[in-house]
Amino acid sequence: MDSPLLNSDVQDFIANSLQANFPKIALMKNPFPEVKWNDILNQIASKNKAKEKLPTWFAHKYILYPSKISIEQTSSEITAKYKASLINGVTLIDLTGGFGVDDFYFAQKFNKVVHCEINEELSKIVRHNYQILEQRNIECYHGDSLEILKTLNQHWSWIYIDPSRRSDVKGKVFMLKDCLPNVPNLLETYFGFSDNILVKTAPILDITAGLSELKSVKTIHIIALDNEVKELLWEIEKDYSGPITLNAVAIAKDTTEVFSVIYGESEVKANYSLPKKYLYEPNAAMMKTGAFEAIGVHYNLEKLHQHSHLYTSDIEIDFPGRKFEIKAMHPFEKTEIKKHLEGKKMNVTIRNFPISVEEIRKKWKIKEGGNDYCFFTTNLNNEKIILLCEKI
Repeated sequence: MDSPLLNSDVQDFIANSLQANFPKIALMKNPFPEVKWNDILNQIASKNKAKEKLPTWFAHKYILYPSKISIEQTSSEITAKYKASLINGVTLIDLTGGFGVDDFYFAQKFNKVVHCEINEELSKIVRHNYQILEQRNIECYHGDSLEILKTLNQHWSWIYIDPSRRSDVKGKVFMLKDCLPNVPNLLETYFGFSDNILVKTAPILDITAGLSELKSVKTIHIIALDNEVKELLWEIEKDYSGPITLNAVAIAKDTTEVFSVIYGESEVKANYSLPKKYLYEPNAAMMKTGAFEAIGVHYNLEKLHQHSHLYTSDIEIDFPGRKFEIKAMHPFEKTEIKKHLEGKKMNVTIRNFPISVEEIRKKWKIKEGGNDYCFFTTNLNNEKIILLCEKI
């Protein structure tokens, strides 16, 4: 790619500016008049964003970056690696290529990957970066992905789609029909080119709403990184009509924990109990499944209340979420709060409780942080209680 940003002196300047004060650099006089100053500043800001999220890209000189927002929106390498572990085959076409992180990892599992991107400049950047990264089995096409799909006219092992929400759609309700491409409308067309489709959506998409729009869904992966749900992955198989598996995937620095459940298993009922010695809070991915009864059954734990989504046991178990030892339990009464909580420093969590954390902190002057954990919740007798805990 022919870009003045690839000048070695410019690249050295970008690399040497990463640790500097960005606002101060922005006020400098441009030392490279032949290059737009805003373009250089964008490279500095975007490369800084990539340091933790995209270490492979960050480590290479002469990598070009799109806008900082594009870097924020792209998959991290950690989630891209997990995606690539789910599927394999001979060929894959990505209809919404973006910055190409997912395709880089898909290329480790497929003989050939095609990256489609409607933004011409971004397509050129991605093609250039693949050359720098020496990833040679990815072909980049610029243009409308549906037209590219029809022009190439071949059967693919997998189609991958990461639809983006249209900017003209207002409101909080997130539906796939409001995204580009419109996957629900185009699903039959896509099945003409592949029997297997993997769709990535934002975590805000409600699972029940997604299933109302899509058919032939086989598995849904809820991907959480450091206990924050980052994306949903929908495995769709042509003509599939069996049970749908929900995989809650919790990825941390050195571990990946997966909790699996069949969607809509209504016959599963958890046992309920007053708080015992240990308290368990499911991770974010498990919470997104909505399978709160199944969690209790699977781990042989008892729930505190139908809507509290906290679990308890007398014996400590391994659990994919936060785990605590209950040190004390108090009724939600003013005298108890004044005696045990007021003015102290502790981490406050509410579950199925009518008052917000902010209100609780403000009313009783509870400072944030420390090693003590306090849960305001409701027990099976519909009593408001306070659990003072120590994290395990």
